Amino acid sequence: MPASTLPSATDSMPNVPATMRAAVYRDVNHVHVETVPVPQIGPGEVLLKIDTCGICGTDLKKIHSGSHSAPRIFGHEMAGTVVAIGEGVQEFTTGDRAMAFHHIPCGHCYYCRKQTFAQCETYKKVGTTAGFEPSGGGFAEYIRVMDWIVQRGLVKIPADIPFEQAAWIEPVNTCYKAIELLSLKSDETVLVIGQGPIGILLAALAKRKGATVLTSDLYPQRHVIAATYGLDQPLDGKADVVAACKAATEGRGADVALLAVGANSLIQTAMDAIRPGGRVCLFAQTQHGKAPFDPAAVCMDEKTLMGSYSSSVAIQDAAIQLVFDGYRDGSFDLTRLISHRFLLEQSVEAIELASNPQPDSMKIVLSTE
Repeated sequence: MPASTLPSATDSMPNVPATMRAAVYRDVNHVHVETVPVPQIGPGEVLLKIDTCGICGTDLKKIHSGSHSAPRIFGHEMAGTVVAIGEGVQEFTTGDRAMAFHHIPCGHCYYCRKQTFAQCETYKKVGTTAGFEPSGGGFAEYIRVMDWIVQRGLVKIPADIPFEQAAWIEPVNTCYKAIELLSLKSDETVLVIGQGPIGILLAALAKRKGATVLTSDLYPQRHVIAATYGLDQPLDGKADVVAACKAATEGRGADVALLAVGANSLIQTAMDAIRPGGRVCLFAQTQHGKAPFDPAAVCMDEKTLMGSYSSSVAIQDAAIQLVFDGYRDGSFDLTRLISHRFLLEQSVEAIELASNPQPDSMKIVLSTE
């Protein structure tokens, strides 16, 4: 049903305004805070008032590369409060605190049967929007959550979990998926290249599997933050990381290398840093291009080069519970990874900082209040 024919949320929820503020992508490198209509909802749908939305690296790539048409409203690491529900919605009511996944698969196609959910055609559709072409919408005050997301991707947040913690559920899922794909063993050594927020998540999750974790980054300030998550074997990213990995593993090299930064030049570094028979997982290589590596290392040294992209419904419950329980017991309090908080009205400034990370900048979040 076209959005223009949908019943307005404001028809049944008079406290919801007709317009809202949003950071609108208008062209390459151009985002402006504007007043736009509050999205309308239809049967089976929910209107969510955003409290917190993290700025993700994939949002930034879309803004700076021109890979997506304009106008759009990005943002998908989001949590807030249900303020209106469409006809037929039974599991949620106004006032519920919730986070929304923006991608959820159909559950029955070939790719879903193979648990390669990110390749499902339904998964590739974005199921949350603040208007324009659906693109997440978290950089706005309100989002429309479409019916298939309400059914399988809208998650209630317990009263004792802050929105800033719940907003991590989607990125934690993506990292958890990569760790599960690697089938880590407790006697293995893992190198994580990059200690931004995603790199720290990957490293902390690998350590939870019992692996020995080496972390590499150019900035010592980030190693200090990583240490608060038990990551106590830092490597200087400006030095010889390959030699350091071999020195830590009796000359073999790491069993696994996870690449948490998008620089394709580091693929060869990761391949060189692992032992024969080891695995390299590309996590941040989301833009098409070419990257040279030694094919004989894959063939003769039996090294595996693999990728992991986006979230998985197969581990959704486990990842959610980890985020909730980890906050409660303090072992996985992800609010400590937030270095900068901006109001929605300051979105341009926030995106500028996120696009030009500093040694002391980690996760940057937008708040509507």
